[in-house]
Amino acid sequence: MAYQVPLQDIRFTLNELAGLADVLGLPGQEEAGADLVDAILEENARLVEQVVAPLNAQGDRQPPVWQDGQVRVLPAWAKAYAQYGEGGWQGLPHPVQWGGQGLPKLIAAPVHENFQSACLAFTLCPMLTDAVIEALLTVGTPAQQQRYLPKLVSGQWSGTMNLTEPQAGSDLALIASRAVRQDDGSYRLHGQKIFITYGEHDQAENIVHLVLARTPDAPPGVKGISLFIVPKFLVNDDGSLGKRNDIWCAKLEHKLGIHGSPTCELVYGSGKGEVGEGAVAYLVGEERRGLEYMFIMMNAARFAVGQQGVAVAERAYQHARDYALERVQSRAVEGSAGPVAIAHHPDVQRMLLTMQALTEAARSVSYVAAAAHDLGSHHPDAAVRASQQALYEYLVPVVKGFATESAVEVASLGIQVHGGMGFMEETGAAQYYRDARILPIYEGTTAIQANDFVGRKTVRDGGAATHACIAAMRETLRLVAAEGRKADAGDRDALELLRLNFDQAICAYEDAVAYVLQNAAGQIRAVYAGSVPLLMLAGTVHGGWQMARAALACRKHLAAGSSDAYHRRRLATSLFYAAHILPRALGLSAAVRGGAVADACGMQWEKASHA
Repeated sequence: MAYQVPLQDIRFTLNELAGLADVLGLPGQEEAGADLVDAILEENARLVEQVVAPLNAQGDRQPPVWQDGQVRVLPAWAKAYAQYGEGGWQGLPHPVQWGGQGLPKLIAAPVHENFQSACLAFTLCPMLTDAVIEALLTVGTPAQQQRYLPKLVSGQWSGTMNLTEPQAGSDLALIASRAVRQDDGSYRLHGQKIFITYGEHDQAENIVHLVLARTPDAPPGVKGISLFIVPKFLVNDDGSLGKRNDIWCAKLEHKLGIHGSPTCELVYGSGKGEVGEGAVAYLVGEERRGLEYMFIMMNAARFAVGQQGVAVAERAYQHARDYALERVQSRAVEGSAGPVAIAHHPDVQRMLLTMQALTEAARSVSYVAAAAHDLGSHHPDAAVRASQQALYEYLVPVVKGFATESAVEVASLGIQVHGGMGFMEETGAAQYYRDARILPIYEGTTAIQANDFVGRKTVRDGGAATHACIAAMRETLRLVAAEGRKADAGDRDALELLRLNFDQAICAYEDAVAYVLQNAAGQIRAVYAGSVPLLMLAGTVHGGWQMARAALACRKHLAAGSSDAYHRRRLATSLFYAAHILPRALGLSAAVRGGAVADACGMQWEKASHA
């Protein structure tokens, strides 16, 4: 079952929901027009479908090989990576100054999504490289930028994030790696890092590691952490590669999914390179501000992982849809002459529509967030920049949390559609479930996203960003009500259900946020007991908002005489979301507001478990 890029849905979402025209009208985008966007999407689809997608099953079955500290990928993998770099895909959103194309995040978003749909494990390497580029653009010195950015932007070199240690997972205050300053201004770094994606491989000429470590006089906790550049090969002043640094891949991890991606345990300072003992490292920015700088990478990576959720969900949906259309089994519930394709059975339709609706909702929210990033960075009006940047920051944990948790649900439903065959590796459905399962974990678990959403995105501004979104949602609700009043009898009931369920979902979200704001000071544990339900509530309602806007846009096209089956299909999916998914908001809101009881139960459980 060949993967096909959902170009029509991408174009619809870009134009009708994310406001592509507004983004292309920003300063600096004078040469980027609709024709260029179409050309990029078409070429991206060609490369994705013909070159990258075939790697997915291959990489799952033939993962990279570790031998004596070196990691080798499949020849086809390395060839595809070379094509990725030569095509300029790594540099798509990065500044022209460093060899990029300087295009908006909104254009890069579908491009990256499609690569990730084609083969998630393959695209983890360029995703992390993007994050390293963002960090160096923001806090790197001019000399560091000149030394590293051109080769990173071109895709000749790759990048990594080195945070996790055996004793320090999500709690980075426990980081023990040490960096000692040398007379020449460099540092020598010793330590161990685990779960480092593409920490060692042979498909790029060099690997630029960004590593969190402590200096000898650093205080304990996160305030004592600094950020360092540690290249696999030292870089000479003329840009050529020098000596092999003291970085050693001790092993590859054996994982549930993303088998094609080498996940490494790296040892710094074992004396195995060509520079003596201690990896040569270079301070990024100021000492003791490493976590602050690393968050630049993490925010970029968290949005990207949210898009991975959309990507895996899209691939899982297409796989299940194609199977359901071909698999013939059982007579129709309304009666039939013989067995019918299972896609005709109501519950299979329910599963497939749930898969598609969740995917399209998550895609829509992620593109809206990408547009907010572009407007927040480049709009000529300072007030617009401020409001859009606030919206982007507010949406990042929503995109990451909602899209990745939805991906797990979608991939699980995909197995269910296949029935027993879905549990067999031969159909390929199981891979999407295995791959999806990491998404709510890495780059900050769903709980970490939820805690950030509560503390930094809701309580800190008194709910201002939330209430601004709710006000905009109510304007869409007004338009839905108006559309329902003028609809014919056949459509009126469906639009009324959309209006009713969207209204109830908005109110449920409003009530949950009010509970958080009222209790954040006095009942902090109760608030955080409901942080994940709040985040999923936000995702569900924001997804419903975009699906309501999609329904209105489709009806406009149909009223104008569109005969495109896509508009009727997209309208149906949007209405299904309202009927079957938006009602989740009520339960999630109740879970948030039941935080005090949930916390009391948790404390009692802990006490009893220790008895």
